[in-house]
Parts: sequence; structure tokens; C-alpha cells
Amino acid sequence: MQDNRPITLITGAGSGLGLESALYLARREFRVYGCVLTAAEEKNLCEQAARRGVQVHALRMDVTRRADIDRAVDAIIGDVGRIDAVVHFAGMGLRGFFEDLSMDEIRQLYDVNVFGIMELTQAVLPHMRRQGSGRILITSSAAGRMGSMSIAGYSSGKFAVEGLGECLHQEMRLFGIHVSLLEPGLVYTPHFGINRNRARRALDPNGPYYFWFCQHEAIVDKLLAKNKFTSADIAKVVHKILTARRPKLRYMVGFKPKLLMALRSVMPGEIFERIYFGLVRRMVTSPRDPADGLTGLDAGTGHARAAEAHGLLTEIRK
Repeated sequence: MQDNRPITLITGAGSGLGLESALYLARREFRVYGCVLTAAEEKNLCEQAARRGVQVHALRMDVTRRADIDRAVDAIIGDVGRIDAVVHFAGMGLRGFFEDLSMDEIRQLYDVNVFGIMELTQAVLPHMRRQGSGRILITSSAAGRMGSMSIAGYSSGKFAVEGLGECLHQEMRLFGIHVSLLEPGLVYTPHFGINRNRARRALDPNGPYYFWFCQHEAIVDKLLAKNKFTSADIAKVVHKILTARRPKLRYMVGFKPKLLMALRSVMPGEIFERIYFGLVRRMVTSPRDPADGLTGLDAGTGHARAAEAHGLLTEIRK
């Protein structure tokens, strides 16, 4: 019997935004194939699905391996004969001032966050073209629209997929395929916890950027603590995009990033940059309540060194 439910492949379904979206869609009559990286993620996905009383078909996939991608796509086509939607959530973070990032760390991030999206998209497009329909949802970020210190590697990758999304949006409309970009602001997920992925050199208390990095991380943590958006909110937007009659190219999620982009669109660029970038720079270099080190599982050491660096930098600025 033909399955008339939307056949949806979601990467990064083992945790965070991908997991929540997979469960949300499955509850709303989507046939969901959730791609996970490890056995632990597969177990978590299956347990969460059982707990909510929904069915999600788990597939193992490393988006940096074309053989994994082809195997997963072939399995879905062999199972139901089509793929109606692909939602790209698989990704990783990389935090640290640019000079502290190694090229190996940057390449690893691009392999997952950029080339992984490209590889999987190329693998599914022939099937969608033959169908004459399909939806591709690329998870970008507010950081793909506006850069910030300490996320040069991550933000540049998101800028890359923004360009990819714009091009695909135009090209794929020729075949009845809709491409959209999801641009969340800060949402607390494992991305900011066990998967925070701070650059190795950024953890060195003797590094030239260590104090500033500590302050910027503290600012991010405070914003996350105040943030009201959750993974469930993102899942609702994903559902909206996949069910919209005419989906838009971009969907930004979060009041603050929407406000900043609105201000940037109406203010002359140099004025916005002087005001906003200057404010962030002052918060990082001259904090009212300086952080004395990094927090989190990969915090490292060096609280005393951070305080010492703050005193030295204050003297230099005088």
C-alpha cells in the first residue's frame, strides 16, 4: 500500500533541534527517517520516540561520508520510493578567536556544516527532480547573516550555506522543488553544552585572546539563560515550512536577531557597525563584571591568568 504521508529525512536527529523536529513531525503524520551518527544517538532517538508514542525510522549516517549518504538515501527510496523533504540539522560548533583556530578544526567544521549539506542535497536532488516536487530545509543561523567575534569559523560556514541556499532556491524552483533557510538565534541545545567545541588553542590561559574569549563566552551564556525559545519552538517552524503552500527563502527565529537585522537594514552600514559592533567590543574588552575563566565541560584552567590579563589590558588601554 502506498504511503501518502510526507517522506522526510532529517539529519542530526540524535539530539537537539534535529531530535525534537523529528519527533514533532512524526506526531503530525509525517513518515520520518532520522539520521544519527552513533549507536548512542540511535538509542536515544528510539527511546524518545517510544516515550512519545510515535514512530521514527533511525538510520546511521555520517554526513562527511558519501557512502553513508548514498546508503541512507537508497534505503529510503527502496522502502517507499520517494523523498519528499530533507531537513539538514547535522552540524557542529567551533568557538574561539580566529587566530586560535587551527585549519584542521576549520576543515572539520566545513566538512560537516557545509560539504555535508552539499553532498546529501546532491544525492537527493535526482529523486526530487523525477518527482517534480520536494522541500529542502537548510539549517543556517543568525550567525549566517551577521558575524561576531569568537565564531569566525562557524559564522563563515553559515555564510557559505546562506549563499548555497539562495542559489538552490532559484535553481530548484525550475523543477517544483522549494528550498528554504532556517536561521535560529541562540537556542540552548547540546550545541552549547557537551558539544560546545571550543578550539584547543582558545583554552590556553597564556593565549593573547584568552581573557576576551572568556568574556564573550560569559555573554553568550547569559543570553542563553534569558532566552525563551526552545527546540520545540524550532520544530514548529520546521513544520510550518514543510507544510506552507509557498515557503519563503528565509525563516529567522528569535526576537533579538530579527530586531538586529531590521535595524541593520534601515541604518547606514557604518553607523550600525559603529554602534552595535562597538557595544559588543566594549562588553568584551571592558566588562563591568569580568568572568574569571571559562565555564562548561571544556573550561580548562587559568582563572588567575584571566584576571592578570584583564589588568594588563586595562593598563595598555590607558
